[in-house]
Order: sequence, then C-alpha cells, then structure tokens
Amino acid sequence: MFRQSWSRIETFLPILTRFGTIPTTPIVPAPIQLCAMHKSPLIGKLEHACLWLAIESLEFIYRSMPIATEIRFSSRCVKLPKRTIEQAVAQIASDYGWEDGEISIAIVDDAQIHQVNLEYLKHDYPTDVISFDTTESESFLEGDVIASAQTAHRIATENQWPAPQELLLYIIHGMLHVIGLEDSTESQAKKMRAQEKYYLEAILGDSTVCKEAR
Repeated sequence: MFRQSWSRIETFLPILTRFGTIPTTPIVPAPIQLCAMHKSPLIGKLEHACLWLAIESLEFIYRSMPIATEIRFSSRCVKLPKRTIEQAVAQIASDYGWEDGEISIAIVDDAQIHQVNLEYLKHDYPTDVISFDTTESESFLEGDVIASAQTAHRIATENQWPAPQELLLYIIHGMLHVIGLEDSTESQAKKMRAQEKYYLEAILGDSTVCKEAR
C-alpha cells in the first residue's frame, strides 16, 4: 500500500519538484537505509531480504489502519498538525462508508498549485484546492488532495481568523470531492457548504471561526 500511495503522488512530483521543495524519492524507514549501505556479495543478499521485510512490515501497519494518509508539506507558511489532517480524512471516509483506502495530501504554495491547475485542468490561475478521485475499486478509496497554504494564509489574514482552520477547510473540501460530492449546481453547493461546516465543527469544536469561509 505504501508503494501504491507513493506511486500516485509521484504523478505530481515532476511539477512540484521543479520548485525544489519536495523530495524526489520516498523517505524509507531506517532499517531499509542501513541494509542498503552494505556492499559485500553476502550482505548484498541479506540486503534484499531486509528491504522486503521492512516494506512488508510497513504494509501490515497500513492495512491495520482504515484509511492510509500520505501527507507532504512543500509549503510551511501555515502550521496544521498531521493528526488533524488524518482525522479529517478518516472521519469523512468513514461517514461515507469507506473502510479502506489511501489518500495523498500535498500542501503547496500558489505557484505550485497554479502549475498543477494549468497542466491538469488547463486553468491558468491558482486555486485554493484541487482534488483527484482515482478510485478504481468499490471497496478501496483512492484520491489526491492538493491545497495551497499560501492562499489559506492570505484569506485568513484578510478575514482575521486562524490560517490553520482555513487550510483545514480546503482539505475537507477536497476530500468531499474525492468521496463523490459535487458543487457545480446551487443545490450541490449548498450541501457542500453544509458538509464543510459540519466537519469543521466536528474536528475543531466550538473553536472554529471560518465556517463561512467559502
């Protein structure tokens, strides 16, 4: 599962890494790195065994979690705890009947999300969030959410509310698209706004102040 999740986010790496902010190879567990350092023929054989065992162990951990969430920060102008993002992803997926899946989240800046918009959607401008539903199985949810921390910081500053809450709103919005909600019509948009508000309150409680941000 770890390898599947990374292969999906690699789709966007040619765009995001040209800004020099996202690593072009996955960060692997320390045991894998140590095994790879040995060069002798004998240890070389053990190296492959170690690599396989480490990945299989990691996959077992992912299988024990309902939804595996891969999170990458290439912009850190807004600090949002990973556990909050994971909670949002897990709660939305669970509420809509998904028990298993992989979601990748990329937190970027305006220039990066502009480039993704241009290359994938032919939109020559930045947006607050982009989402891609890549689900192929009825029992395994897959998708990608790319959110602009720079936009979240700007909008939050203009409205005088916390930027982390604004960024969380974008992630919730993107995740709702991944599970199938649309907002192209007035009735769909109304439902989307209601769901955004519901999940902001569910995750942040009474502390949320950007309920009407979108």
